[in-house]
Amino acid sequence: MKHIIILGDGMADWPAKSLGNKTLLQYSSTPNMDKLASMGRTGRLITVAPGFHPGSEVANMSVLGYNLPKVYEGRGPLEAASIGVELQPGDMAMRCNLICIDEDQRIKNHSAGHITTEEADVLIKYLEENLGSERVHFYTGVQYRHLLVIKDGDKHVACTPPHDVPGKKFRRLLPKNEISHALGTTAILTRLILESQKLLADHPINKKRIAEGKDPANSIWPWSPGYRPQMELLSEKYPALGTGAVISAVDLINGIGHYAGLRRITVEGATGLYNTNYENKVAAALEALKTDDFVYLHIEASDEAGHEGDFKLKQFTIENLDKRVVGPIYEAVKNWEEPVSIAILPDHPTPCELRTHTDEPVPFLIYYPGIEPDSVQTFDEVACVEGSYGVMKEDEFMNEFMAAHALRED
Repeated sequence: MKHIIILGDGMADWPAKSLGNKTLLQYSSTPNMDKLASMGRTGRLITVAPGFHPGSEVANMSVLGYNLPKVYEGRGPLEAASIGVELQPGDMAMRCNLICIDEDQRIKNHSAGHITTEEADVLIKYLEENLGSERVHFYTGVQYRHLLVIKDGDKHVACTPPHDVPGKKFRRLLPKNEISHALGTTAILTRLILESQKLLADHPINKKRIAEGKDPANSIWPWSPGYRPQMELLSEKYPALGTGAVISAVDLINGIGHYAGLRRITVEGATGLYNTNYENKVAAALEALKTDDFVYLHIEASDEAGHEGDFKLKQFTIENLDKRVVGPIYEAVKNWEEPVSIAILPDHPTPCELRTHTDEPVPFLIYYPGIEPDSVQTFDEVACVEGSYGVMKEDEFMNEFMAAHALRED
């Protein structure tokens, strides 16, 4: 049996008065996800282990069955793996956003107005030239998501994810040391942030963006530090998954895939936004399923819409996922000689009202030919409470997902 996980990043949400006290999954038109829910079995999954921040890296590693206390090393090392930066002993890697700070010294947004990769590459190279050293290096990632590596850096630094604090004064959120011997790293990070603001203020890229009515990328914001993680390959954890692939426009997801032993498939037109090329992603996933045992298909758009607090845009992304991803994949594989097990879920909620991640359990469904369905007829946060899987945690979801293989083999 083949396996595919379709992950709608941040797709879960809270009930909203403007939607008649429904969540966006309830409110949106999702006939394909509802169909698979009615044909399969459902439940809820705790994707944020106790004591962990509800970041996408934490949640996606949990979905794949990893023990977070044992393997989690922050988002930075995952970004490094995706970019192709091999961390050396002592290297501390951090996610490094390009952000926009407004005239009141508040964080306007975490994405510098969704700056393009081409523009960002110029700015990151400029920062490397002016702030880089034998110990400090900047590397270009995708759009606003980049990498900062500090040799012999101390990861015990408290850094606030910028998407958690829109509208907050940035100076109150500067890095703080968690233990005394991290003072040096904290000082380096604070200096880099403040100096980046001076360097980026009058850069031609930002002048052009301002003239076009766009937000400038006028500061860096490093966060989520860590060292190279020690992750077991998925093929070792689940022998039925001999080979696998990851498809995502987001570096940290590709980084998780790298350490999990999944081959990265780059898709033309994949943006991580509502305008991503869904059709190319689906084509790549179906092609991969012909040769690989497992595909992790990650769609970022709903999370970005949630961070923007845009209900209509998030509805649009959810309905696109249903119509342009779930439907075509099911229709393509339903008559394959080798059956395909399909799982659909978010990694975490990103409520539009809150504009950041939360740690509530997320709904999930599992469908494969021959599965005994439960009574749930729709795929959403409320209906899946009644699902036959109940509430799962840790590696229980992946174990159940992989159990389908054993059942078919028997």
